[in-house]
Amino acid sequence: MKIGIPKETAAGETRVALIPALVSSLTRSKHEVRIESGAGIGASFTDEEYAHAGAIIVTDARSLYDSSEMILKVQPPQFHPSLKMDEAELIPEGSSYIGFLAPVANPDVVKIFVRRRVTSLAMEYIPRISRAQSMDALSSMATIAGYKSVLLAASRLNKMFPLFMTAAGTLPPAVILVLGAGVAGLQAIATARRLGAKVQAFDPRPAVRDQVKSLGATFIDMELDAQAETAAGYAREQSEEFLKKEQSVIGKRLPNVDVVISTAQVFGKRPPVLITADMVRMMKPGSIIVDLAAEQGGNCELTQAGVTVEHQGVTITGPVNLPASVPTHASQLYSKNVVNLIHQLYQNGTTRPDFTDDIAKGCVITDSGAVTNGTVKQLLSEKGVTFA
Repeated sequence: MKIGIPKETAAGETRVALIPALVSSLTRSKHEVRIESGAGIGASFTDEEYAHAGAIIVTDARSLYDSSEMILKVQPPQFHPSLKMDEAELIPEGSSYIGFLAPVANPDVVKIFVRRRVTSLAMEYIPRISRAQSMDALSSMATIAGYKSVLLAASRLNKMFPLFMTAAGTLPPAVILVLGAGVAGLQAIATARRLGAKVQAFDPRPAVRDQVKSLGATFIDMELDAQAETAAGYAREQSEEFLKKEQSVIGKRLPNVDVVISTAQVFGKRPPVLITADMVRMMKPGSIIVDLAAEQGGNCELTQAGVTVEHQGVTITGPVNLPASVPTHASQLYSKNVVNLIHQLYQNGTTRPDFTDDIAKGCVITDSGAVTNGTVKQLLSEKGVTFA
């Protein structure tokens, strides 16, 4: 296939869908790689590096789209500022798209893909099975977000993280509370521990207790729910009664913590509100909340996506797209996920994914003029989206 990598157009997006080191992995499989000039600059990859690796540099975005049979992107298709049209409309009819898609949040893109018979593979819908771990872009990006969230908190906190014993006295370590022990939460725990902080963690899933303890953190106990995790490995939406129990347990810890890193999310749903405005008032002045669920609605009632606010001396920051702040390594991990997916689903020279593979069944959203993913179809239907 002729595989095209356009320059990302979303504000603040610095990642690229394919790094130069992985171009040869595709060309060895007889694919032709075309990349828009400047697509890798934000991640410190030059056009010269791509050309040396065997990619064809295309200077015009429209020409890139027109000449490609598969488009690789990071961000979902959106309005192209230079071409004055939606990127989804630029993808040739009957071709393929691989990238993050957020189909429920972007129904218009899904409609365009259905109309143009585009086969779309959403990286966030890669199933969490052992065979697909090397393609799991959500986990790759969550690793970076968890790491970066701690550095963000450390830079804002008016204390140092580690214990210091000096001639002028002893400085106790900062106390960090991590809410949610998924990939991002575990990486936040590990990073905070490496910086010398005292770390506590909470998660309603019993299975993560040992993982939290293995990283040197204290696991906050409560009545855990054995059904807190879906078969796909995601956190399950909890009842209002259970949520109030969580808030009670968390609230008891807040007066004694310096930083809260909040990572709790429910796939396809609004994140649970684990910290109410009243609970924020329980925290010490100078405390920090870093809410990694900000883009989806936030775990703190006062979180605003992309904004840092202060409430009675407590700083609440809702960072968005933290992986783009570490673009070189983020692009390296993401492009490896994408290339692994291509090699898995497009074998023996085929231009169509292997629909018998469970990975394809999970991540293919549209094909042959229809929405093929049952979960997405149901969620869009609940929103009143039709495809007549």
